[in-house]
Amino acid sequence: MAAEFAVLFPALVGTLLGIIWASLLAYSAASLHYAVEGAARCYSVESRCASASAAQSYAQSRYYGANVPTFTASTSSCGHQVSATVNVAFSLALASWKVPLSATACFP
Repeated sequence: MAAEFAVLFPALVGTLLGIIWASLLAYSAASLHYAVEGAARCYSVESRCASASAAQSYAQSRYYGANVPTFTASTSSCGHQVSATVNVAFSLALASWKVPLSATACFP
């Protein structure tokens, strides 16, 4: 019984950590998309986001994922565009990974 536990426990812990990290990554990606879409709409329609810096601050306030992303707001041919990039870092005892996430939204 103890031998089976010793063999299966590391695999169980690794699987649980993988599920948690994948969930955090999916949540961060969804939050990043939510933030840029809302900020692009705000930049285009609402008076409180009349400047690019105000739209960037608004996007930052709508992001709830891991790490701090970099937002950029501009006016392009498609309308008011907001983009963001963030690196989500995961580390284990012997290895570490950085997963880059990016999102762009444009609202006429």
